[in-house]
Amino acid sequence: MSVLDVQARIAELQGLLNPQPAAAPATISGSPASTFQMQLDAAAGPWGATGAAAVQPGGTSAGQAILNLVRGEVGVAEQPPGSNDSARIGQYRQATAGSGVGPWCAYFTSWAAREAGVPLGDAGQGFGRVDDVWAWAERSGKAIPASGGPPQPGDLIVWDEHIGIVESVGADGAISTIEGNSSDSVARRSYGADGGGAIGYVRLG
Repeated sequence: MSVLDVQARIAELQGLLNPQPAAAPATISGSPASTFQMQLDAAAGPWGATGAAAVQPGGTSAGQAILNLVRGEVGVAEQPPGSNDSARIGQYRQATAGSGVGPWCAYFTSWAAREAGVPLGDAGQGFGRVDDVWAWAERSGKAIPASGGPPQPGDLIVWDEHIGIVESVGADGAISTIEGNSSDSVARRSYGADGGGAIGYVRLG
């Protein structure tokens, strides 16, 4: 008999000596959930098993497509640093009509939206200026003011002169993002529930 067989037999005997009452299956938001998973979540506390705050589910299919794209871009950096340029950043610029080398956070979001099939702009032309993204979002009914509730994963997050993409929203409202042109690179950032003073969000799709 192997050690695993012996351990299994011991566990079986302990179960016979100490029977547990059957429990009804637990549910979370109407979906079946294993008792084991609930115990694991409870033991892990509010930070979850991975050490990160539990995230808010949801987001549009377009938002998810954007996230699938930009997660693979984290770490892209300017070459040389401070130049607002590199071969990859040049590809982001191509998603914006008439763009030139310059601050590229809006180029990055324009590229991500175009690649996900939900281009920015009435004609899908993309934008090089954050103000233009927000103005278009307001005209087209895609803008959500910061006071309008928490964002969803995949929403664009807009500040005065900067823009990024919401990656997740924690149970406490904390917002994690992926942003182009953040310290000369595509980088992950974290903010409180106010999004670091964001003026609002753009929901695509």
